[in-house]
Amino acid sequence: MSDIYLVVTNKIVNALEQGVVPWIKPWSTGDASSSPFPTNAITGRPYAGINVPLLWAEARLRGFRQDRWLTFHQARQAGAHIRKGEQSALAVLYKPMSKEVQDEQGQVLRDEQGNIKVVQFALLRAHHLFNLEQTEGLAVEAERSDTDVSPPAFVDHGPAELLLQASGARIDHRFGDEACYHPLRDLIQLPTKAQFEDVGSYYATALHELTHWSGHHSRLQREGITGGHRFGSTEYAFEELVAEMGAAFLCAVTGVSGELRHEEYLASWLHLLRQDKRAIFRASGQAREASEFLLALQAQPVVTESDPLSA
Repeated sequence: MSDIYLVVTNKIVNALEQGVVPWIKPWSTGDASSSPFPTNAITGRPYAGINVPLLWAEARLRGFRQDRWLTFHQARQAGAHIRKGEQSALAVLYKPMSKEVQDEQGQVLRDEQGNIKVVQFALLRAHHLFNLEQTEGLAVEAERSDTDVSPPAFVDHGPAELLLQASGARIDHRFGDEACYHPLRDLIQLPTKAQFEDVGSYYATALHELTHWSGHHSRLQREGITGGHRFGSTEYAFEELVAEMGAAFLCAVTGVSGELRHEEYLASWLHLLRQDKRAIFRASGQAREASEFLLALQAQPVVTESDPLSA
């Protein structure tokens, strides 16, 4: 059996080497009712976890304009077929599992409190999908083209702006060239909105920093933020990977179309992924945790802090 961790990592590395950042959604449909993530064309269920960047990367590399996928068997059941010569895309079936710990004689082991010891593990299985554009016999809805639409003037993007406000994060806009999160001050610093080329670039950057903000010790306590790692270290590169993926997920959910800031981290990401075949799985999981945490804050009342910034 092939090493799925290694296969997935190699696919992500291959995409990065070709200049394709897999966690950036490759298109915008303009349809607010559709899922922001790749979905199953038959069930309508969105894919999650590592399958999101895997399928986004496949779509960008192959030029697909659809983000709907299905298995060979599902296509046949729907009365359609996969065109001859088409190649499938890799997805991963991930199922958390647990089992009781036993000794060499098969007896169940218990801890000091008398509770049965349980070990957690995951069942990973390769899953092969085809894009809707690779099928014949299924109706393919026409995608709305964005190429002829003139970029609008900078106007706050409602859903993304609400997400930033609902977080309660302190954001300081200053004219300059610095976009960063200061963990010690618990402060996001951004250039002024007018400095960005377009609305999407501003919110992609802001949501990147907001993902960093989620890792503060008073929130998710993510090691990449609480550990104080230096620029250029493996831990620093990993946290940037989490922030990029988290921002991409949030951009997809809020409907923001904007390129993320990835050029300066490309080499460090490639080094990290080549050294650790499980890194992309951990980063994807932490990015999903961060995005879900931030989205959940929208259901809570916003508390405005009046305390001065700490030194």
